[in-house]
Amino acid sequence: MSKRIRLGILASGSGTNLQAIIDACESGDILADVVVVISNVSDAYALERARKHNIKTVFIDKKNFKSRQDYDKELVFILKENQVDLVVLAGYMLLVGPEFVRAFRGRIMNIHPALLPSFPGTHSVKDALDYGVKVSGVTVHFVDEGLDTGPIILQEAVPVMENDTVETLHNRIHQAEYKIYPASIKLFAEGRLKIEGRKVRILEKGENRWRR
Repeated sequence: MSKRIRLGILASGSGTNLQAIIDACESGDILADVVVVISNVSDAYALERARKHNIKTVFIDKKNFKSRQDYDKELVFILKENQVDLVVLAGYMLLVGPEFVRAFRGRIMNIHPALLPSFPGTHSVKDALDYGVKVSGVTVHFVDEGLDTGPIILQEAVPVMENDTVETLHNRIHQAEYKIYPASIKLFAEGRLKIEGRKVRILEKGENRWRR
Protein backbone atom coordinates (compact mmCIF):
# COMPACT_ATOMS: atom_id res chain seq x y z
CA MET A 1 0.00 0.00 0.00
CA SER A 2 1.43 3.37 -0.96
CA LYS A 3 -1.32 5.54 0.51
CA ARG A 4 -1.54 6.35 4.19
CA ILE A 5 -4.02 4.07 5.93
CA ARG A 6 -6.68 5.33 8.33
CA LEU A 7 -6.62 4.05 11.92
CA GLY A 8 -9.52 3.92 14.34
CA ILE A 9 -8.41 3.42 17.95
CA LEU A 10 -10.62 2.00 20.72
CA ALA A 11 -9.33 2.82 24.21
CA SER A 12 -10.67 2.79 27.75
CA GLY A 13 -7.76 4.11 29.81
CA SER A 14 -4.73 6.37 29.83
CA GLY A 15 -3.82 5.72 26.19
CA THR A 16 -0.06 5.16 26.44
CA ASN A 17 -0.12 2.73 23.52
CA LEU A 18 -2.26 5.24 21.63
CA GLN A 19 0.44 7.85 22.22
CA ALA A 20 3.15 5.53 20.89
CA ILE A 21 1.06 4.95 17.76
CA ILE A 22 0.34 8.66 17.25
CA ASP A 23 4.04 9.45 17.64
CA ALA A 24 5.01 6.79 15.08
CA CYS A 25 2.44 8.14 12.61
CA GLU A 26 3.51 11.76 13.07
CA SER A 27 7.20 10.91 12.71
CA GLY A 28 6.52 9.20 9.39
CA ASP A 29 7.62 5.80 10.68
CA ILE A 30 4.14 4.44 9.91
CA LEU A 31 2.29 5.43 6.73
CA ALA A 32 -0.93 5.91 8.68
CA ASP A 33 -3.08 8.51 10.41
CA VAL A 34 -5.20 8.10 13.52
CA VAL A 35 -8.51 9.54 12.32
CA VAL A 36 -10.75 8.73 15.29
CA VAL A 37 -10.38 7.62 18.92
CA ILE A 38 -13.43 6.03 20.52
CA SER A 39 -13.87 5.27 24.21
CA ASN A 40 -16.49 3.68 26.43
CA VAL A 41 -15.18 5.81 29.34
CA SER A 42 -16.09 9.49 29.26
CA ASP A 43 -12.98 10.74 31.11
CA ALA A 44 -10.46 8.31 29.64
CA TYR A 45 -7.17 10.17 29.26
CA ALA A 46 -6.80 8.55 25.84
CA LEU A 47 -9.45 11.01 24.61
CA GLU A 48 -7.43 13.95 25.94
CA ARG A 49 -4.29 12.64 24.22
CA ALA A 50 -6.21 12.50 20.94
CA ARG A 51 -7.57 16.04 21.35
CA LYS A 52 -4.04 17.36 21.87
CA HIS A 53 -3.22 16.07 18.39
CA ASN A 54 -6.47 17.38 16.84
CA ILE A 55 -7.80 13.84 16.38
CA LYS A 56 -11.56 13.29 16.39
CA THR A 57 -12.84 11.74 19.63
CA VAL A 58 -16.09 9.92 20.39
CA PHE A 59 -17.45 8.73 23.74
CA ILE A 60 -20.07 6.01 23.45
CA ASP A 61 -22.01 5.36 26.65
CA LYS A 62 -22.94 1.70 26.85
CA LYS A 63 -25.88 2.59 29.10
CA ASN A 64 -27.60 4.28 26.16
CA PHE A 65 -28.01 0.99 24.29
CA LYS A 66 -30.51 -1.79 24.93
CA SER A 67 -28.03 -4.52 24.04
CA ARG A 68 -24.35 -5.11 23.46
CA GLN A 69 -25.21 -5.86 19.83
CA ASP A 70 -26.71 -2.37 19.44
CA TYR A 71 -23.60 -0.86 21.03
CA ASP A 72 -21.35 -2.70 18.58
CA LYS A 73 -23.51 -1.60 15.66
CA GLU A 74 -22.89 2.01 16.68
CA LEU A 75 -19.15 1.32 16.88
CA VAL A 76 -19.16 -0.19 13.41
CA PHE A 77 -21.15 2.73 12.04
CA ILE A 78 -18.73 5.34 13.42
CA LEU A 79 -15.65 3.47 12.21
CA LYS A 80 -17.09 3.01 8.72
CA GLU A 81 -18.28 6.62 8.65
CA ASN A 82 -14.64 7.62 9.26
CA GLN A 83 -13.44 5.23 6.52
CA VAL A 84 -11.17 3.32 8.90
CA ASP A 85 -8.84 0.76 7.29
CA LEU A 86 -7.57 -0.80 10.54
CA VAL A 87 -9.17 -0.94 13.99
CA VAL A 88 -6.66 -0.89 16.84
CA LEU A 89 -7.63 -1.91 20.38
CA ALA A 90 -5.39 0.00 22.78
CA GLY A 91 -6.38 -0.77 26.34
CA TYR A 92 -10.01 -1.27 25.32
CA MET A 93 -11.67 -3.05 28.24
CA LEU A 94 -14.68 -4.48 26.42
CA LEU A 95 -14.79 -7.63 24.33
CA VAL A 96 -15.85 -6.88 20.78
CA GLY A 97 -18.83 -8.90 19.62
CA PRO A 98 -19.19 -11.27 16.65
CA GLU A 99 -20.95 -8.66 14.49
CA PHE A 100 -18.07 -6.25 15.03
CA VAL A 101 -15.51 -8.93 14.12
CA ARG A 102 -17.43 -9.80 10.96
CA ALA A 103 -17.50 -6.15 9.89
CA PHE A 104 -13.71 -5.78 10.16
CA ARG A 105 -12.38 -9.35 9.95
CA GLY A 106 -8.63 -9.36 9.40
CA ARG A 107 -8.56 -5.63 10.16
CA ILE A 108 -8.70 -5.56 13.98
CA MET A 109 -5.53 -5.66 16.09
CA ASN A 110 -5.13 -6.12 19.82
CA ILE A 111 -2.15 -6.12 22.16
CA HIS A 112 -1.85 -8.46 25.15
CA PRO A 113 0.71 -8.34 28.00
CA ALA A 114 1.74 -12.00 27.82
CA LEU A 115 3.12 -14.50 25.34
CA LEU A 116 -0.12 -15.96 24.04
CA PRO A 117 -1.56 -18.56 24.14
CA SER A 118 -0.29 -18.48 27.74
CA PHE A 119 -2.16 -16.32 30.24
CA PRO A 120 -5.09 -14.85 28.30
CA GLY A 121 -7.58 -12.55 29.99
CA THR A 122 -7.36 -9.38 32.06
CA HIS A 123 -4.98 -10.54 34.83
CA SER A 124 -2.23 -11.98 32.66
CA VAL A 125 0.73 -10.28 34.36
CA LYS A 126 -0.35 -11.42 37.84
CA ASP A 127 -1.18 -14.88 36.50
CA ALA A 128 2.29 -15.20 34.96
CA LEU A 129 4.00 -14.13 38.18
CA ASP A 130 1.85 -16.45 40.29
CA TYR A 131 2.71 -19.33 37.96
CA GLY A 132 6.40 -18.64 38.39
CA VAL A 133 7.41 -18.16 34.75
CA LYS A 134 10.93 -16.93 34.01
CA VAL A 135 9.91 -15.16 30.79
CA SER A 136 6.79 -13.14 30.05
CA GLY A 137 6.23 -10.75 27.19
CA VAL A 138 3.81 -9.10 24.83
CA THR A 139 1.74 -10.28 21.87
CA VAL A 140 0.08 -8.38 19.04
CA HIS A 141 -2.62 -10.39 17.30
CA PHE A 142 -5.56 -10.08 14.97
CA VAL A 143 -8.90 -10.27 16.77
CA ASP A 144 -11.36 -13.10 16.22
CA GLU A 145 -14.49 -14.14 18.13
CA GLY A 146 -12.54 -15.65 21.05
CA LEU A 147 -10.73 -14.13 24.05
CA ASP A 148 -7.13 -13.42 22.99
CA THR A 149 -7.28 -16.28 20.48
CA GLY A 150 -6.68 -14.57 17.12
CA PRO A 151 -3.70 -15.16 14.80
CA ILE A 152 -0.44 -13.83 16.23
CA ILE A 153 1.39 -11.03 14.38
CA LEU A 154 4.42 -10.24 16.56
CA GLN A 155 5.68 -11.22 20.00
CA GLU A 156 8.50 -9.97 22.21
CA ALA A 157 9.84 -11.71 25.29
CA VAL A 158 10.35 -9.83 28.57
CA PRO A 159 12.46 -11.57 31.26
CA VAL A 160 10.94 -11.91 34.74
CA MET A 161 13.26 -10.75 37.54
CA GLU A 162 13.42 -12.46 40.93
CA ASN A 163 12.09 -9.40 42.77
CA ASP A 164 9.41 -8.44 40.23
CA THR A 165 6.01 -7.28 41.34
CA VAL A 166 2.98 -7.01 39.08
CA GLU A 167 3.73 -3.30 38.73
CA THR A 168 7.43 -3.59 37.89
CA LEU A 169 6.89 -6.41 35.39
CA HIS A 170 3.97 -4.58 33.80
CA ASN A 171 6.10 -1.45 33.43
CA ARG A 172 8.77 -3.36 31.50
CA ILE A 173 6.13 -5.07 29.37
CA HIS A 174 4.71 -1.62 28.54
CA GLN A 175 8.10 -0.56 27.17
CA ALA A 176 8.02 -3.55 24.80
CA GLU A 177 4.43 -2.72 23.83
CA TYR A 178 5.39 0.78 22.69
CA LYS A 179 7.77 -0.76 20.13
CA ILE A 180 5.90 -3.86 19.00
CA TYR A 181 2.46 -2.28 18.43
CA PRO A 182 3.62 0.45 16.02
CA ALA A 183 5.82 -2.18 14.30
CA SER A 184 2.79 -4.42 13.72
CA ILE A 185 0.71 -1.53 12.37
CA LYS A 186 3.59 -0.56 10.09
CA LEU A 187 3.63 -4.07 8.60
CA PHE A 188 -0.12 -3.86 7.99
CA ALA A 189 0.21 -0.41 6.39
CA GLU A 190 2.88 -1.81 4.06
CA GLY A 191 0.60 -4.69 3.05
CA ARG A 192 3.02 -7.23 4.49
CA LEU A 193 0.69 -9.26 6.73
CA LYS A 194 -1.08 -12.29 5.29
CA ILE A 195 -3.36 -14.46 7.44
CA GLU A 196 -3.05 -18.15 6.60
CA GLY A 197 -5.31 -20.09 8.93
CA ARG A 198 -3.93 -19.69 12.46
CA LYS A 199 -0.70 -18.15 11.22
CA VAL A 200 0.21 -14.66 10.08
CA ARG A 201 2.91 -14.65 7.43
CA ILE A 202 5.12 -11.56 7.26
CA LEU A 203 5.89 -10.89 3.62
CA GLU A 204 9.09 -9.45 2.24
CA LYS A 205 8.85 -5.90 0.93
CA GLY A 206 7.39 -5.96 -2.56
CA GLU A 207 5.93 -9.46 -2.18
CA ASN A 208 2.33 -9.79 -3.37
CA ARG A 209 0.14 -10.60 -0.36
CA TRP A 210 -2.53 -12.11 -2.63
CA ARG A 211 -0.20 -14.53 -4.38
CA ARG A 212 -0.71 -18.15 -3.39
